[in-house]
Amino acid sequence: MAHISVEGDNLVVKMTGLDKLWALKSSLSIPLANVRGATADPGIIQEPKGMRAPGTRVPGVITAGTFHIDGERVFWDVHDASKAVVIELADERYARLVVEVADPRAAVRDIEAALR
Repeated sequence: MAHISVEGDNLVVKMTGLDKLWALKSSLSIPLANVRGATADPGIIQEPKGMRAPGTRVPGVITAGTFHIDGERVFWDVHDASKAVVIELADERYARLVVEVADPRAAVRDIEAALR
């Protein structure tokens, strides 16, 4: 699971517990200027993931780390797809972040509010 917060002009995503190990990353900091939007999307887990490098993928259990698909880099940290939030980015290392959070609706609301 991840914790999302807005700190100054940055969106900060911190992985919690063992997800730091599975995702091979403890946190990401993205300038709000490069965040295009966020949606709660439980169906995202059904999309092809591409090539894992580096990361962890056990279907139905966890998708975490960096995945490459269609020339894009996507960061994943999801156990429970019903709590998945997709954050679209521009001009960043990742094209999007797909992370599990405790309350997807609240996370999307907070991100969208910070972008206004």
